[in-house]
Amino acid sequence: MRSLVTPRLRLEPLTVAHADALFAMHCDPLHQRFLDHGAPASLQALRERHAKLESRRSADGREHWLNWALVALGDDGADGAIGVVQATVLEDGTAWIAYEVTRTHWGRGLAGEAVRAMLPHLAQHYGAQRFLATVDRRNARSWRLLERLGFGRASDAAAHTLDVHSGDWLYQHSAVT
Repeated sequence: MRSLVTPRLRLEPLTVAHADALFAMHCDPLHQRFLDHGAPASLQALRERHAKLESRRSADGREHWLNWALVALGDDGADGAIGVVQATVLEDGTAWIAYEVTRTHWGRGLAGEAVRAMLPHLAQHYGAQRFLATVDRRNARSWRLLERLGFGRASDAAAHTLDVHSGDWLYQHSAVT
């Protein structure tokens, strides 16, 4: 796994060192309102999660766990992390993606910029051919972002087949340019 660079961001492979900078984001109640997972119980719990993710693979080796910390260009290293993008790439070429950005950086297009850099990288280096994302139906900012990136909303039947939470929509994308 390598770093990726966009005009405004450096996507660094996520490490334990990023936990300190990202802890406040993960604990922000406004940030958490549309997420299926709760805030980490402690900074140490987040560090332990990051340590597990540093393996970059599931225990059975069947999934690639690719997580990048977003660092604004000009910031120095892990202390400047302002969010994350992540992908779980399955053996069948499906990549489940997600993104989070600190509230102070919302509305600047940074999540879209990071995802635009990540998708072709996943296709080229990990064989991803189909990209999926779930989004809380109330999170208009997130589903508008996916639509701007070329994702389309999947049918309710497709979402049901993939066991998507009833309060979420499933988005899909298969062409990466």
